[in-house]
Amino acid sequence: MKIFIASDHAAYFQKKYLVQALSGLHQIIDLGPESEESVHYPDYAAKLCSELQKDSSALGILLCGSGIGVSMVANRFSGIRAALCRDIDDAKMAKEHNNANVICFGARKTPEDLMLQMTQTWLKTDFAGGRHQIRIDLFNRLGFTK
Repeated sequence: MKIFIASDHAAYFQKKYLVQALSGLHQIIDLGPESEESVHYPDYAAKLCSELQKDSSALGILLCGSGIGVSMVANRFSGIRAALCRDIDDAKMAKEHNNANVICFGARKTPEDLMLQMTQTWLKTDFAGGRHQIRIDLFNRLGFTK
């Protein structure tokens, strides 16, 4: 599985942790940043979403201090369904009901080991389809930017 990952400076170390933990199992493409020097999360979230728009079979992981900012940016992109997850059930439902192609985490809110467990749950969960696909079709008709 190809997975793009990006963060801001607040989540730099958590991003590196996930890259290391997932690298042996998946093709991980780290889109930055390359240090904990201050950066703007919208730039990195937009970079990841642009890559996903080019490769619809890939998935994405976004991190910032709270997870809120990156999820807000990501959901402005057509075809992106980003879910801010705080527990295992959130991660499961994000994929099963919403077919989320981006999972978002808050570095200041969630321990690294829980981020990894949520990512693993999200990756192994299948989209249920059915009535959930009808809902995705409905919000795909909404006016998105980019």
